[in-house]
Amino acid sequence: MATGALRVLLTGAAGLVGQGVALACQRSPPVANLTALVRRPGSLKGSGSELIVPDFLRIQERQDDLLGFDACFYCAGAPPVGTAEAEYRRVTLDTTLAVARAWATANPQGCFLYVSGAGADARSRVMPLRVKGETERALQELPVRTVMLRPGGVRPVEGTGTRHPLLKPLYWGGAPLMKLAGAMAPSLMTSNLALGQAMIALAGREHPPATVECADINRIAMDVSDLVD
Repeated sequence: MATGALRVLLTGAAGLVGQGVALACQRSPPVANLTALVRRPGSLKGSGSELIVPDFLRIQERQDDLLGFDACFYCAGAPPVGTAEAEYRRVTLDTTLAVARAWATANPQGCFLYVSGAGADARSRVMPLRVKGETERALQELPVRTVMLRPGGVRPVEGTGTRHPLLKPLYWGGAPLMKLAGAMAPSLMTSNLALGQAMIALAGREHPPATVECADINRIAMDVSDLVD
C-alpha cells in the first residue's frame, strides 16, 4: 500500500483492542489520517483527531461527518462477561449496525473491518458468540467490502490495557503467559497491535477475505510488521 494512502475511522479507541489498533495506525506509513469516533473527548491517545458523537445509535444525523474515509476499523463492544444479554445485543448488534450503515452510505467504495471473535456463530447456544455471529451476518449484507476478524485471546502490548476493573488483574498477572501463548499457539492468541497491523493490510486489498481467523491475523501482521516501528 502506498505511503499516506489510507484514511481510517476507528471506533473503540479507548478500549483494549482499539488502543493497539490506534497505535498500529499511528506508526504505519500507509495511514494518512486517523480519526477516532468517540462519545467523549480525550478517548484517543497519541496523534489523530476525534469525531465526537455522544449517541452512536443516532449517528445518521452526522452523515456528512463520515464522508471521505477509506476504511472503518470497528473495535468497540461490550465485555462478554458480566453484561446482560439485552445490553450486550444493544452494544454489539444494534450500535455496530447503526454506525456501519451510516458509514457505508457515506463511503460506498470503502472497507468495513469488524473485530468479532473466535467461534462467532449466529446459531451458537452461547449468547456472546450468537450475537457476534448475528452481527457478522448483518454486516456482510452491507454494500461495501467487509472483513470479520476473529481473534482468540487478545493481549495488550506495552502502553495499552483494559479499562475494566475486574479484568485488570487478569491481564496484569497473565501478561507473560499470554505472550508465551501467542508465540506457541498463534491460532489461539494475538495482540491488539497485531490486530491493527492486519486491519491496515486488509483494508488495502481490493478483494479481502470475508473472515480472518486468529492464526491468519498473526500471519498477516507478521508479513507487514516492517511497516510498524
